[in-house]
Formats: sequence, C-alpha cells, structure tokens
Amino acid sequence: MKKLLILALIAVFSVAFISGCKSSPEPSPSGSESPSGSSSPSSSASSSPSSSPSGSSTPSESPSTSAGSAKTGMAVLTTLAKSAEATDTTDGLAEIDSTVAAVTVNQDGKIMGCAIDAVQAKIYFDKTGKLLTPADTKIKTNNELGESWFDQAAAFAQYVKGMTAEEVKNIKVDEENYPIEPDLKASVKISIGNFVKCIEKAAMEAKEGGAAESDKLSIGAVQAMNKSAGATNSKEGLAQVDTAYAAVTRDAGGKISSCLIDASESGVSFTGKGKITTDLTAEPKTNNELKEAYGLKEASGIDKEWFEQAESFAQYVTGKKPAEVEGIAVDDRGYAVAEDLKSSITIPVGDLKAAVLKAVGGV
Repeated sequence: MKKLLILALIAVFSVAFISGCKSSPEPSPSGSESPSGSSSPSSSASSSPSSSPSGSSTPSESPSTSAGSAKTGMAVLTTLAKSAEATDTTDGLAEIDSTVAAVTVNQDGKIMGCAIDAVQAKIYFDKTGKLLTPADTKIKTNNELGESWFDQAAAFAQYVKGMTAEEVKNIKVDEENYPIEPDLKASVKISIGNFVKCIEKAAMEAKEGGAAESDKLSIGAVQAMNKSAGATNSKEGLAQVDTAYAAVTRDAGGKISSCLIDASESGVSFTGKGKITTDLTAEPKTNNELKEAYGLKEASGIDKEWFEQAESFAQYVTGKKPAEVEGIAVDDRGYAVAEDLKSSITIPVGDLKAAVLKAVGGV
C-alpha cells in the first residue's frame, strides 16, 4: 500500500512539472526580445540591402567598411588668373598656380589625415614672344620652398582633422577667403579658399584603397616645364608646366597601404607680340578629370586611357616599401622596363615614380 502511495505522488508531481513548463511565454516571433548578437534568423535582416544603414546591428565583414579602415582622396585646383601679357615696359608672365590636397576619411565621413601643397610656377616671356625663363628650370613646390607658407598650410591641415567635408566647406572666411574664426586666424594668415575647395573635393571623392585610419598620409609633386617654347613666325609660344601628383598612405611597417596618382598639363599660349591667347578664367583639368577626353586610349596600344594606366601604376606600388618603389626600373625616357608593367602601362612612369618617392620621403 505504501508503495502505491509513493507511485501516485510521483505521478502527481510529474504532471505539475510538465504543466509549469508549458505555461511559460513563448519567444516573440519578431526577435525583439533577443539579446544583441543573437543568432536568431531575424538578425540577418540588418544585412539586407533594404535595411537602414544606421539601423544595422551587425557590422559588415567587407574590408571596405571594416572598423578602422579609411578612404583616400586627392584633388587638384589650377588657376591661370595671375598671368599677364607683355608690354613695352614689362615682361609677360604665365603664372600657373596649382593647389593639391589629400585626405583620409573614416567610415563616419570624418577627416583623419590631411596634407596640402601648392605649385606656383612663373614663366616669363617678352613682347617679341621670346621665352625668358629657361625650359629646364627646376620648379619647387611651396612645401619644398619652406618658410611661412609651409607652416600655415600644415596648421590648416591639422585644423580640419575630425571634420566632415561639409564642415570644412562651412569654415568662415572673409570676401578674400582669409579665415575669420579666431582659433584659426591665430595660426593661418593666408587665403584658404583653394585649400577648402580641394579638401572638400578630395573628401567627397575619397575611395577605398587599403588604408587604415592610423596610417600616415603624405603627398608628392614633380614639375617640369620642358615643353615650353617661345613664339616663332609660324607658331605661338607656350609656357607649360607638367606636374605629377601622388597621395600615399603608409602603415606602421612602412609599406604603402594606398596610393592615388594624377597629373596636370597646364599652359598659357602667347603670340610673337607677347599677347596671351589662352582664356585665363578657365581652370585646367587634371588628367584624371579629363578621363576619356584626354584622348590616349586608341594610341596607347593596350586600349587604356591615361587615368586607367595611372591607376594601374598606383596599384602596382601599393604594398611596396620605398626601397622597392625606388627599384622600379625605367629607361631614359621614363618608360617602364619590367614586362609585367609594360603589359598594363604604356605611359611614362618616371615622374609618377618620382612623385610617389617624394611622398613617402615626406612621411
């Protein structure tokens, strides 16, 4: 009898236990009660193209948006406005002023690194169309010349760190583009109009290339005016400056983590009487901005435009250390010697290589 009583009690407790389990609430189908990082099927919705970027709870695993990655951008602005014709009392001047800025931008659109330089090339000619500035003149950038411009450009580059492109655009200036905000005026007393335009454009057009937020950014520029010539009876004179630009980031080990390359070929034409025939209000475009309008594709031999070949060279040097870039062989005209380069690049790379080396030497 006692044994039967024990069995009955066990049966009662078992039924009570099962009933208690069934009475607990079931999980919500929406998954809203799931803790962060849940592996429930609802968590995959954050990776759907239709989901809000800001509402995603699962970070992308793509390298392009991985934590700590950065985009690299570069922009060049050139003006001819300060050029002047020759007169009976003064020589003519072809002044080609270019400002270049490079930035690294994080995934929130904030500038993590900034570098600025400028080229102010002055080429003189007389009222007979004779070129007075030797065509083999070596032109230095403002940073290479040093002095106060370098310090103020560096101060402005430091000032914009942490800003977005929109915030840079909204920096307050006077009618001549001099800064008016007290904290900026204390260290920058030069006109910053072109700085702002270049940095804004560089930030807006920045792209993934392998850089990290912590990588060091620098720029290099190499100029030549060897295509310049005086006027003749049958041909106008030309004051032209060709500049190759490189923006480079390097990681903690010294390797190039990203690279951007561009070039400008800007000139002012003048007659045998020293009269300028070029529209001085025009802002010459860089080779990358010209894209197909540059007109190299058919003549390239590899069906590639200048900007495509420049990008190939930039990719070629990415992952290399400065010594390895230095070791890239070119002939006396600047063309690549190695077969792996010649198959994808038929433009001269001597100045592009030199611009990269200048950049890494400045880190």
